[in-house]
Amino acid sequence: MRKLIFAASTAVVAATFMACGNGTPSANLKTDLDSASYAFGMAQSQGLKDYLVNGVGIDTAYMDDFFKGLNEAVKASSNQDKKKEAYLMGLQIGQAVGTRMIKGLNQQMFGEDSTKTISVDNFMAGFVAATAGNKGLMTIEQASELSQTLMKKIHDQNMEKEFGEYKKNCEKYIADYAKKEGVKSLPGGIYYKVLKEGKGALPTDSSVVKVNYEGKTIDGKVFDSSYERKQPASFPANRVIPGWTTALTHMPVGSTWEVVIPQDKAYGAQQQGDKIKPFSALVFKIELLGIEK
Repeated sequence: MRKLIFAASTAVVAATFMACGNGTPSANLKTDLDSASYAFGMAQSQGLKDYLVNGVGIDTAYMDDFFKGLNEAVKASSNQDKKKEAYLMGLQIGQAVGTRMIKGLNQQMFGEDSTKTISVDNFMAGFVAATAGNKGLMTIEQASELSQTLMKKIHDQNMEKEFGEYKKNCEKYIADYAKKEGVKSLPGGIYYKVLKEGKGALPTDSSVVKVNYEGKTIDGKVFDSSYERKQPASFPANRVIPGWTTALTHMPVGSTWEVVIPQDKAYGAQQQGDKIKPFSALVFKIELLGIEK
């Protein structure tokens, strides 16, 4: 029965479909294999157009050019035309480098400032030298280390320009807080006020602690709260921002502190979500409920 249905459908579509000026081959369905091949092609294309438009940003006005490149790449691979295949693979990887890698690097370094970009020519000079195995201006290991160091430096410089005034406000907040009655200091410029004195053990940096907490920015806006979730949190004391680790390892179990953490012991020049700006000093209420292990 299934074979008869398929044969009937083959007879219906056993005609030549003309290409629409995009360089793709015409369909000529004379046999079951022809029809199966055409059906395979259609079935495998599901979701591709949406991916091209919404995933990689292909302009639908230029779909003919996409089909032309697609056709050439498939033919080169199928026919083992190694030279053509290498060229088309270069185009494909180049597209990924341009639309993803370089855009991603720009985003990390310059945030939303689309007027700034890394040097594409220098990027490609390094990329090609390393891929070809040529002796570059530095080793791969040196390049990896230098890229991370300079990326952070350039990113921080750009964030400083944009958020410099906010950074000063945070520094002033900490300086004023340090002068308040009952405020004590910890290493790293961290300040705290004891809201409830605990008598229990002190965690180490590798302890798993159980806490209730609330985090605010200096303008009093809450960005995270276990109280709101009505569920205490448990985590290793060394798996949080450095300011938290310092505070926790000085808090006896049973304590509740208000802790003010400077930006360099929090998230530094990195933005965290839409509530914590770069260079944010953070204010926490921390209630140390226990040490789990």
